[in-house]
Amino acid sequence: MFCDETPLPRLDPGRKRTKLCQLWAQAIDDRPWNGPAPPAVAYVFAESRSAREVEAQLSSFAGVLQVDGYQAYKTMARRRGKSNVAPMRLAFCVAHARRKFVDVVKLTGSSEALSILARIAEVYRIEAKLRGESADTRLTVRRREAAPVMKELKTKLTELSDEVSAKSALGKAVTYTLNHWGGLAAFLEDGRIEVDSNVVERSMKSVALTRKNSLFVGNERGGKSFAVLASLVNTAKLNGVDPEVWLADVLERIISGKVTANQMETLFPWAWKAEREGIADQERRAA
Repeated sequence: MFCDETPLPRLDPGRKRTKLCQLWAQAIDDRPWNGPAPPAVAYVFAESRSAREVEAQLSSFAGVLQVDGYQAYKTMARRRGKSNVAPMRLAFCVAHARRKFVDVVKLTGSSEALSILARIAEVYRIEAKLRGESADTRLTVRRREAAPVMKELKTKLTELSDEVSAKSALGKAVTYTLNHWGGLAAFLEDGRIEVDSNVVERSMKSVALTRKNSLFVGNERGGKSFAVLASLVNTAKLNGVDPEVWLADVLERIISGKVTANQMETLFPWAWKAEREGIADQERRAA
């Protein structure tokens, strides 16, 4: 599963200003490794960006959580390791590490940063040809082709850490990458793991646009409603479904009583899409 968070201000009438709240997102997408689960994203509006907040949201989750380098995730994973709660492993995002070196190049034109970006580009080239392959195939190819590139990359980073100032832009990028190396290289150990968390970050783009247009939510209830609507709309988009067409049909079926409470699962975007495709296929055969 992927997780991310973004600011979502809430109006604070008592102080005549806004309070900085958070919109958390949890997403799944098995399509890159041809897995069984349909893609989906769910948002949670919360007052806090703390480790305790995300711990509460993911209290029943066990498995691999792919995230950026935000400290709250690392705190949560560390606490999990000391308790009897379901185990969790963090996989980090190569794209986040890459951006730090892109910034170094823009700032200084560093040839060292460019060489690191070239190695990361090679990893992405390998990943591009593996999209949609089985987890086993992805793991086999990664170990054969990507693992040597990652080994070279770590060697280069280690050399640079001894040569450049830790306070320089390049030094900070190097330190970040080495400090998160175990999670950044997790994709070499499990074919289901992605190299980055872009699936959930892409799902945040529409949220950021809405936030820019509306500035803030009116109250906590409004924030929770926003989270529900964003979950429905963006999950539909992940499944290649037009949200407006889907919601119009779903609401009509619910209001008319065509679908009962125990049949709600048939209205999920992936189920709804499959039903539509099945009907279209039958009509083509009949014609």
